[in-house]
Amino acid sequence: MASDLMEIDDSLYSRQRYVLGDRAMHQMAQSSVFLSGMGAMGVEIAKNIALAGVKSVTLHDTKLCETWDLGSNFFIRRDDVSSQRRRVEAVCPRVAELNPYVQVDASSVPLDDNTDLSFLRKYQCVILTEASLTLQKRVNKFCHSQQPPVRFICCDAYGICVRVFCDFGEEFEVSDPTGEEPKEIFIQSITQDNPGVVTCMDNHPHGLQTGQSVVFREVGGMLQLNGSTRQITVRSPHSFEIGDTSQLPTYTHGGFVVLLKTSKTYTFGTLEQQLCDPQVLIPDFSKPEAPLQIHAAMLALDRFQEQLCRLPNVGFTPFDCLSPSQAPVNSELVRCLSRTARGTLAPLAAAVGGIASQEVLKAITGKFAPLQQWFYLDTLELVRPLQSLPSEEFFPRGDRYDGLRACIGESMCLDLHKLRVFMVGCGAIGCEMLKNFALLGVGLASSSGEVCITDPDLIEKSNLNRQFLFRPHHIQKPKSTTAAEATREINPELQVEAHLHKVCPATENIYNDSFYSTMNIVVTALDNVEARRYVDSRCVSNQRPLLDSGTMGTKGHTEIIVPNLTESYNSHRDPPEEEIPFCTLKSFPSVIEHTIQWARDKFESAFVHKPSMYNAFWQMHPSAEAVLHRMQAGESLEGSFQVIKLLSRRPSHWEQCIAAARLKFEKYFKRKGQQLLHSFPLETRLKDGSLFWQSPKRPPTPIEFDLKDPLPHTHTHARTHTHNDLLHGYSVHQDLSEEAVSKILSGVKIPEYRPSEKVETDESAKKPDQLKMPLSSEEEREAITQLEQAITSNKTTPDGLHMSSLQFEKDDDNNGHIDFVTSASSLRARMYSIEPADRLKTKRIAGKIIPAIATATAAVAGMVALELIKVVGGYGLESFKNCFFNLAIPVVVLTEPATVKHTLIRNNIFFSIWDCWTIFGHEDFTLSDFMSAVREKYGIEPSMVVHGVKMLYVPVMPGHSKRLKLTMQKLIKPLAGRRYVDLTVSFAPESDGDEDLPGPPVRYHFSPDGKAP
Repeated sequence: MASDLMEIDDSLYSRQRYVLGDRAMHQMAQSSVFLSGMGAMGVEIAKNIALAGVKSVTLHDTKLCETWDLGSNFFIRRDDVSSQRRRVEAVCPRVAELNPYVQVDASSVPLDDNTDLSFLRKYQCVILTEASLTLQKRVNKFCHSQQPPVRFICCDAYGICVRVFCDFGEEFEVSDPTGEEPKEIFIQSITQDNPGVVTCMDNHPHGLQTGQSVVFREVGGMLQLNGSTRQITVRSPHSFEIGDTSQLPTYTHGGFVVLLKTSKTYTFGTLEQQLCDPQVLIPDFSKPEAPLQIHAAMLALDRFQEQLCRLPNVGFTPFDCLSPSQAPVNSELVRCLSRTARGTLAPLAAAVGGIASQEVLKAITGKFAPLQQWFYLDTLELVRPLQSLPSEEFFPRGDRYDGLRACIGESMCLDLHKLRVFMVGCGAIGCEMLKNFALLGVGLASSSGEVCITDPDLIEKSNLNRQFLFRPHHIQKPKSTTAAEATREINPELQVEAHLHKVCPATENIYNDSFYSTMNIVVTALDNVEARRYVDSRCVSNQRPLLDSGTMGTKGHTEIIVPNLTESYNSHRDPPEEEIPFCTLKSFPSVIEHTIQWARDKFESAFVHKPSMYNAFWQMHPSAEAVLHRMQAGESLEGSFQVIKLLSRRPSHWEQCIAAARLKFEKYFKRKGQQLLHSFPLETRLKDGSLFWQSPKRPPTPIEFDLKDPLPHTHTHARTHTHNDLLHGYSVHQDLSEEAVSKILSGVKIPEYRPSEKVETDESAKKPDQLKMPLSSEEEREAITQLEQAITSNKTTPDGLHMSSLQFEKDDDNNGHIDFVTSASSLRARMYSIEPADRLKTKRIAGKIIPAIATATAAVAGMVALELIKVVGGYGLESFKNCFFNLAIPVVVLTEPATVKHTLIRNNIFFSIWDCWTIFGHEDFTLSDFMSAVREKYGIEPSMVVHGVKMLYVPVMPGHSKRLKLTMQKLIKPLAGRRYVDLTVSFAPESDGDEDLPGPPVRYHFSPDGKAP
């Protein structure tokens, strides 16, 4: 199994490996799990742990498939119900289909109070769902008593309330409680004192906590610190104490610390112990008492079941809620739990199923901090407004929606059926959302509903690990159409329309205002911020609610955006991603991210930009002779110097390719270092007397090319560069043995080194655009000479004036792209004494890969689907919940969305982002007419009118007063397919000296008669 895992890691498990790491992946590949109960919660957990890649999972259940199950179990079909199959028999092969490397077995042997539990010893983790409390306590006691203990998890979902309980034994060691990658913290100073105080470089916050330990590296002066471990005491966000340094030499310069990850041991009590004194996680700090209230209510429900052997009937009056914990009773919660206990909210099961599944992986791997020990979640805000409805609303009708109907009523179910949803993206979150839509009955054809989805991407093998609607035979098929087909298998009544378009300004002719007007809700399942911002702007413009979510590893967020109630996505902006300064990349890398980005830039330059520039130049100037004639006449042609240099160096056979690669090595990994040390010798000091070469600057060590070097990077780089750049770019096709290549490399003549290059040290400097830089007379003469030689040597044939351009593709392991970046980055890291990154880490950073795991994806999609029901019901702001979680810690935080802000213009005239004033004009409507119309309709005097970046009217601009007489049709044109433009109108302030105030967008309609259509 381990060898199988290594074979498929990069292709199937790549995103998950970034989250869990190789050690945890290996442990999962050796672990067996027992999972009982194939209801809504059980099937969610089964899906997630199968996708994660455990060695084997035994699915246990004794019930038969019922129509009720179709609304909560996405692996049960109508045929399974009609043929009276056991649930586990229907589910087992479909779970097995998710991952060919996981052995999935089925068991329908009764598991009750008389069952011999010794068979559970062979499992590393046991999960119970839909089990009585008595059975849970008995199984937990058995698991807890084993040596080593069998990790135990139980989960229950009853209507609006869900709980998870974990017991991993009295001593459960966790190797990495947070999963966060330790960063290097550069040192500004260290005092010679007791205690010694470390101050961070440039006052950057260190993010450390008292009690943590750090390791010192490259410290100048206090050399004894290097390699040592010190426990810290935080003094401020920028400094910390490290114990006695009074006997150490004086600190001189440089150095950095790295947080030392330490294991932590957790202690768990049994279920019996925790019933009376529960440790709970609080997800919603607006109601911190809720977990204990749910704990009390669900224990009362457990007693009701054990006494009557059934759950309360739908609409049943509240049961007795006294409990051993003596928690305060929330009568409304008890009433809602009692009335809905028989029901199932599939999205709630999905959300908490994702959380519980992550606990299963923790139990197996010892990776991340475990839940201690209870997690409770309720959706009281969802059902509270529905309690006044007549009981008949919640009664079963014998169809797949009975479980949902018991929670939200018939009217809300019908509203979901009629819903028209536009979902952008069909990746991991999109697949989970579609599953939730199918179970909720969102967008049924019989009710004129629809789910419209769009995604331009094709399915890749790496998607299969978390995009559970896809199978191996779907690879290279469109995500949207494939997902639509798979979703209709879950619910054939669903109306799904699949598109292959990107949602962006270029497709506004498709996704225009008319399109948005037909949709009730927009859902984003995207992986980038810019696309979210664009979709958000379209939703604000068209007054449509937007449900947004995203994940990164074990972290996830959801954001609910409702017209006139909440802020929009664009109302807040994350800090921009910090760019690496040009001089750092070029000359002063200090961390591995710098060398990887440098190598990635070299790939783009050599394989993408230069070939593209080369081809574009010769398309504009198809005759080399004509170019030569124009240059001889003194004409300057943009890009000619760079293009002619490429042409003159164009190889025609393998030996030249290898020689060129050898020279590249000499340039980047030896000469660049020599030049830096020539410009800034090691003893160089700044004006203040401090050393130039101190942290974070690292002095380079030029690398001597050596074919016998034990590190393989040198030879790998030479060959990779040859293959990708020269072979592909210049269409040279040949292969030689290693011995032949080594012989050619050994014979390459290396020119004598001569210092010349000026080194950039200004961190604010940008990379110069060489195409825009004027040529010196010497460069012009050199270019003319090289072009003459190229024409003479017959290099300017049509084939010679073309290069093949690559596109960086991180997921094709056979194209050499990641290999090139890894080897080039490793060589540069070695040159600067930086710890190199392996291929997997390099691939993540160079490919800007977002780590992903199915557990987090399922959790965010479930949370979003719950909020969708509230949007359909027209709930108030206080009912909605945004969510942020980190399943690694674990932390789940629910908060009320930020309310929309209203801006005062004057005289009680307010506006928000959701407001849009409208003016209807006719063909002869002038700019002056427009301003008068705004004044008359809204009581405000316009002072400035702007359309996008075009200033239509600014009084201080010369000639703008003449524009007042021009018609609006002459001044501005609407986009194709539109009959309006959105204008920004500013208004004069109330007092002199204040700036003009921008108001809401003013939508000007080009109407033939000046009236609203």
